[in-house]
Amino acid sequence: MVKVGGRAPAFSLVDTERRPVKLADFVGKPVVLAFYPGAFTKVCQRELCAFRDMLANLEALDAQVVGISVDSPWANGAFAAANRIEFPLLSDYSRAVSRQYGGVHEDFAGLPGYAVAKRAVFVVDGAGIVRYAWVSDDPGVEPPYAAVESALRAIQG
Repeated sequence: MVKVGGRAPAFSLVDTERRPVKLADFVGKPVVLAFYPGAFTKVCQRELCAFRDMLANLEALDAQVVGISVDSPWANGAFAAANRIEFPLLSDYSRAVSRQYGGVHEDFAGLPGYAVAKRAVFVVDGAGIVRYAWVSDDPGVEPPYAAVESALRAIQG
């Protein structure tokens, strides 16, 4: 599991156009990694739309928001289009990055063998160090958005 003060694990995942996106692409800039269980679910829609609605504030703090789920690039693309989400949504269809960061819910929604990312948010500074981490075992709980902004402000000094 990822810990505050530690180096954020490197990854490369595909975006909604199936282009590879690496954490290293954002070196020098704070990144908000928002892991969500599934596109087109009620709480995930509220969460990603909340990040969409606060994007101007986050960009003013020089931050890049990146959403990550186990959904396919096509599902993430449709989800982004339906909700006017303009930050990258990445597909962790192998679940490897989700397991490395915040973990997964196994047998999600009573479906044997179906694993989804736990709802989790990490703030990574421009040097790749984790400055904030929040992971929920309850997929129905949204992250503390004010704490994410506060972590970004702390990075800015």
